[in-house]
Amino acid sequence: MAKTNHIPVLIVGGGPTGLFLALSLSNLGIDCRVIEKNEAPTQHSRSIGIHPPSLELFDRLGLVKPFLEEGILIRKGHAYLNQSRVGSVSFDSLPGRHRYVLSLPQSQTESILEAACQEMDSSVVRRGVTLTSYETTQDGVRVHMQAAHGAKSTDGDVEEATCDILVGCDGKRSVVRELAGIAFNGSHYPDTYMMGDFEDTTPFGEDAMITLHQDGLVECFPLAKGRRRWVVKTAQYVDAPTEQELKEIVAHRTGFDLRQAQCTMTSSFGVQHYIAETFAKGRVVLAGDAAHVVSPIGGQGMNLGWLDGEALAKALHAFLSTQNERHLQDYSKRQRSIARQAGKRAEWNMRLGRSFKNRWVKRWMLYLFVRTPIQRVLAQLFTMQKLGAWRV
Repeated sequence: MAKTNHIPVLIVGGGPTGLFLALSLSNLGIDCRVIEKNEAPTQHSRSIGIHPPSLELFDRLGLVKPFLEEGILIRKGHAYLNQSRVGSVSFDSLPGRHRYVLSLPQSQTESILEAACQEMDSSVVRRGVTLTSYETTQDGVRVHMQAAHGAKSTDGDVEEATCDILVGCDGKRSVVRELAGIAFNGSHYPDTYMMGDFEDTTPFGEDAMITLHQDGLVECFPLAKGRRRWVVKTAQYVDAPTEQELKEIVAHRTGFDLRQAQCTMTSSFGVQHYIAETFAKGRVVLAGDAAHVVSPIGGQGMNLGWLDGEALAKALHAFLSTQNERHLQDYSKRQRSIARQAGKRAEWNMRLGRSFKNRWVKRWMLYLFVRTPIQRVLAQLFTMQKLGAWRV
């Protein structure tokens, strides 16, 4: 067994939330380490949207430049009812510097964040290391870790460490949350979707598009290198989606012909909503998907994790200065409230895209959203503005 080392903050999970938290803590002068069970970064990218509040966080850390260089700036979204264009929503009226949504696959996002961690300190992120157990002590947490074959270990495969704070950023199946005995309450929605990345053959350029069709939602977003991601609502979960199925649904609901478009990925997904009973239990804290899961329609989940990361970094700075656990409980209370609010917005986005019978109701709803001053409010809601400040 390796010699016991002390780490002020140990973060379990090297995804977008864990990496961002490590950078935020370093910016505040707090030493931390990230352990990640996967030995190599994942190349699968479900999340692609980075909202303005997240870009502002990256700005404060001096990180935004590589994101803007690699991503696509979406400044407008076009709304259709069946195959008839109703109008557009522009993000030009948004507050702040970043009046757009950045489209960037999650794999590239994680790569940028991990590179920034490595540049800061090559020892911050350790891959191929799994948390196996922990116990609380009088003044902290003692953790037990297992290093995979080939992962760097100071003395064998089993290691111990002590930390002041243990943070679970290890996803919806969080080991930290399970070991802490924190309940994860929620359920699955009945909604299911199929998505795929195709060569972009539309006239939309760097704009997004959403179609409310009587059979269900279709939306598409630009990607780098002349590609576009298509997402469609399905009647039931499709176990093995094919590009042909997706092309047929897109053609039927939107009129866009993808027959000659090259496809690089297809997948299916269901939708869930879960929230941890508390985000802080003693000196064990949760953030990101370990703390909450919201509907991915609207692209809020990854961004919500970064909002957690910023709030948690400040809370940990205050706690380490005072040793008062009230700062951790305040973090839990506020971020749980924000997560519930974001979850309601995501559910509203999802309900809007369900199949319908009365197209005139949908038409008038869309008309109000894109042809009246409500458009400005909608733009702010869609881009995760005013969470914690507005009631909706």
